[in-house]
Amino acid sequence: MDREAMEFDVVIIGAGPAGLSTACRLMQQAQENEQELTVCVVEKGSEVGAHILSGAVVETRALDELFPNWKEQGAPLNTAVTEDEVYLLKNEQQGTRVPNAFVPKTMHNQGNYIVSLGNLCRWLAEQAEALGVEVFPGFAASEVLFNGDGSVKGIATGDMGVTAEGEQGPNYMPGMELHAKYTIFSEGCRGHLGKQLINKFSLYKGADAQHYGLGIKELWDIPAEQHQPGLVVHGSGWPLDKETSGGFFLYHTDNNQVVVGLIIDLNYKNPHLSPFDEFQRLKHHPVLARHLKGGKRVSYGARAITKGGYNSLPKMTFPGGLLLGCDAGTLNFSKIKGTHTAMKSGLIAAEAIFEALKQNDEGGQELERFNALFKESWLYDELYRSRNFGPAMHKFGQLAGGAFNYIDQNWFGGRIPVTLHDNHPDHAQLVPADHYEPIKYPKPDGELSFDKLSSVFLSNTNHEENQPCHLKLADADIPLKQNLKLFAEPAQRYCPAGVYEIVEDENGKRFLINGQNCLHCKTCDIKDPAQNITWVTPEGMGGPNYPNM
Repeated sequence: MDREAMEFDVVIIGAGPAGLSTACRLMQQAQENEQELTVCVVEKGSEVGAHILSGAVVETRALDELFPNWKEQGAPLNTAVTEDEVYLLKNEQQGTRVPNAFVPKTMHNQGNYIVSLGNLCRWLAEQAEALGVEVFPGFAASEVLFNGDGSVKGIATGDMGVTAEGEQGPNYMPGMELHAKYTIFSEGCRGHLGKQLINKFSLYKGADAQHYGLGIKELWDIPAEQHQPGLVVHGSGWPLDKETSGGFFLYHTDNNQVVVGLIIDLNYKNPHLSPFDEFQRLKHHPVLARHLKGGKRVSYGARAITKGGYNSLPKMTFPGGLLLGCDAGTLNFSKIKGTHTAMKSGLIAAEAIFEALKQNDEGGQELERFNALFKESWLYDELYRSRNFGPAMHKFGQLAGGAFNYIDQNWFGGRIPVTLHDNHPDHAQLVPADHYEPIKYPKPDGELSFDKLSSVFLSNTNHEENQPCHLKLADADIPLKQNLKLFAEPAQRYCPAGVYEIVEDENGKRFLINGQNCLHCKTCDIKDPAQNITWVTPEGMGGPNYPNM
């Protein structure tokens, strides 16, 4: 069947903070100028927010610009931060609280809100639709379309009803082409179309290597007497060793709930390390356990984050489109926040696009105006002043790196006259497995710690079984012949959902991919040492369905 095509002024890929902010601001400007504008948002999740996962403590700076009266409009920011606590964990029993005076200013959260980012995106989508944006959940953008001159023309959504063998099944439906004057790619961390565009247009030229972390998060109901609405707890140290950087978070939100999670930088060296199991044993530390004991875990999820910051930012413009938010890497890791920065990138994009369309631009151009607006913005200034935060931790470790960042942020306001760099890609950091002893993780107790499969169950993850596997191997021999020999096949451990296994039967060893379990975290696409795994979109609506995450 031929694919049908729909025409829009702007097509936006991904209903996250960046994409929805772009859509809302475009339509606000259209109404202010009494100009017709057609804007479409395509979202691969079964509903807006289904695939959104973040801590999240939100700084409202960009939201204040987009909807100054967001409180009156009912935005779901219900829990203001009341207190910050930062800890260094020495071992499985001991931890020291860091005095606020010695915490980098970027880690202070006064004036911020603890939120479900999924619910905030659901609210933003409601505002977008009220402004006239067409929002299409359940449709995965699977292909970038190009004009004859090489500029981006739009996207095609994936075909539905294709069998695991790649044939058209009885319920086959071809994808649809969405054409636009300008196409916005805001897919989140390691977007698979963004990855293609970065390569095609050499967008990383001149930038440092990008860096990533894996964030694992749980939502808990806890006894009312333990609940402290607005309390924000951060920390680092145990159970991570000196070669592994990362940190934990625990936030008391509303409705007698807390969220708890661990972010592990994906530049770790030990192939025996399992981020999931590190998180499970972390929760037994007294600093965290006292908040969780007697509670019930109600949801689980995982997502990679783009944390290279200013030094690793790609060029965000190319003919016919823009790369925004975490697809580009606008997260400010010194604050552990990416929502306000992603939203601001969307507001800047909307201004640049509307200026062009207002002048009867036919599309397909490179929006240099975006680059000028970006460099004039508080977003650029904020990311620049945080440029050393990640490289300092990578180069100097937790303690010395933390001391450097304290001096840089608190004494110099992020303008210390030196720029640190880290050009070592995360996937190239693993050391052969025989350099380390295997890690013996404790068995989960079913009260504070749990296994992977019961965790994935709480993510409401589902994929149609009879469809092509969306985790593609460039060379099917590499997992056994290369990765197993050198690194004890680390995919078995870095995946937080049990997607990858080495199984053995009468025919020998096999590398098994349980694609049904996939949380769409993208860790495999990032950390595989041979860069042999590519994550692509499965059928629309597949994947997790996160409530209140």
